[in-house]
Amino acid sequence: MLTSKERARLRGLAASEDTILHIGKGGITEPLIKQAQDALAARELIKGKVQENAPLSPREACDALCGLCGAEPVQVIGSKFVLYKEAEKKK
Repeated sequence: MLTSKERARLRGLAASEDTILHIGKGGITEPLIKQAQDALAARELIKGKVQENAPLSPREACDALCGLCGAEPVQVIGSKFVLYKEAEKKK
């Protein structure tokens, strides 16, 4: 679980990150989960966006991906969300 200070630091780092996950009308699919897991392993911090035609709200998508990938939610603002997962090698 992230502390508020850690979450604030991660929000600052995420501001300069590009959005790499896009959830569309298909919702959360196996390839999208794999993409999120690979990106979290490589970067630790990723930003996603929920398109207008998606069946999920940004909060629902963030929570679902956190559960599926073992990540922590950092923030949800508008249609975007940020996920964090500490790299395995650092543990």
